[in-house]
Amino acid sequence: MLTFAQSSDATCPIYLIEQEGCSDWLQTQSQTTQDWAASTEFSAKKAQICMIPGSDGSVSAVLVGLGSEATRNRSRFLLAQAAPRLPAGDYAIASDHSSAFLEEQALGWLLSQYCFDRYASRPAHKARLVCPDGLDSARLEIIANGEALTRDLINTPASDMGPSDLEKAARDLSAQHDAKISVTTGPDLLTQNFPMIHTVGRASADAPRLLDISWGDTGPQLVLVGKGVCFDTGGLNIKPGSSMGLMKKDMGGAAAVLGLADMIMGAKLKLRLRLLIPAVENAIDGSAFRPQDILTSRKGLTVEINNTDAEGRLVLADALALADETPPDLMICMATLTGAARVAVGPDLAPFYTDDDAFAQSLGDAAAAVADPVWRMPFHTPYEPMIEPGIADLDNAPKGGFAGSITAALFLRRFVTDTPRFAHFDIYGWQPSAAPARPVGGVGQGTRAIFEALPKVLNL
Repeated sequence: MLTFAQSSDATCPIYLIEQEGCSDWLQTQSQTTQDWAASTEFSAKKAQICMIPGSDGSVSAVLVGLGSEATRNRSRFLLAQAAPRLPAGDYAIASDHSSAFLEEQALGWLLSQYCFDRYASRPAHKARLVCPDGLDSARLEIIANGEALTRDLINTPASDMGPSDLEKAARDLSAQHDAKISVTTGPDLLTQNFPMIHTVGRASADAPRLLDISWGDTGPQLVLVGKGVCFDTGGLNIKPGSSMGLMKKDMGGAAAVLGLADMIMGAKLKLRLRLLIPAVENAIDGSAFRPQDILTSRKGLTVEINNTDAEGRLVLADALALADETPPDLMICMATLTGAARVAVGPDLAPFYTDDDAFAQSLGDAAAAVADPVWRMPFHTPYEPMIEPGIADLDNAPKGGFAGSITAALFLRRFVTDTPRFAHFDIYGWQPSAAPARPVGGVGQGTRAIFEALPKVLNL
């Protein structure tokens, strides 16, 4: 669990100092502090640290540089860069800053404590932070631990995170929050009319399934749909090895909505929550689905398969159609869906699609407030003919390679016809290089922004 320290007399103060005002600030400090800053050439450059010793040799104060205005605007979680470099002990931010800034730094500190150690022990950071006065420490801990759940699920390889393991994780979360869960597995997917979920997952030794979680009995209804492709070989259109290496993360959408649900239920938001996760492995054997197959979806739309590696939209389509049969107030779909999205915005931004301008505005405002960047992409209707092959209602992989993320989003929108507010996130779910509070590996994207926006979006 990621938690704050309790305040005590032994807490060591941390001063967060902007480079522009460093000289003036130092002139107000003791001669000892000025001498140590001079001897270490401390000038408050970004992530620069100066530890001031006490009379007993322990650290009596820590100076952390925030850098110049230009470097601050290019960085998130500045304090998290310093946290792993501090000796064991409890620390508290002693300098004056806005509550929004302090909240970002406190959350970043918590997230910097995350470590995936399921398969190999790793030294834990021993420096702990006291939550700054005026902040809701319990809420920040809920957010951090929801993010940690997402990271753990993505980081776990498919050998231990197949469809049945993802079901167990969903059951554990449901039990933790007293939520209800039902699971439709294997041949039952056909009898209960989830044909595309069954088709994509039927070649795997670990049977395909649909996880359906519900929580809360009052307030507006929110449905979260997450892509749970626990490993994606590409099917008969098999991926090259270089493209298959990270496919344990292809259930990143499921991991994201489970982490978001953990936040929502932990914070006891006044809403009715439903999670739908089609959990499959896109494997290869004699029963694998083929290019040029035509599938009939739950909604009745037919889909021509032009690439078995465009399977995520197929399993999501059946889940979205189910949710749309009893339209919620808001439906959000999250998926590691297309490489095109990565080409468009890189690994750091979470692109999303919606026709709801008010939702987009609220989400953008929330994303900026909580340092969880998102970027709105267009449901560009003139591209609709690109997903219409003629021989069937829809094409799962339009030829040409143009606008791949947009055409995938348009495909999914065809299965949401009655829900008034719908958004689709085409996330990456992976941190390719270490950054403050974000080690290499699985990462949540867009979930903190959604969590922040929900009270306004749903009038909670």
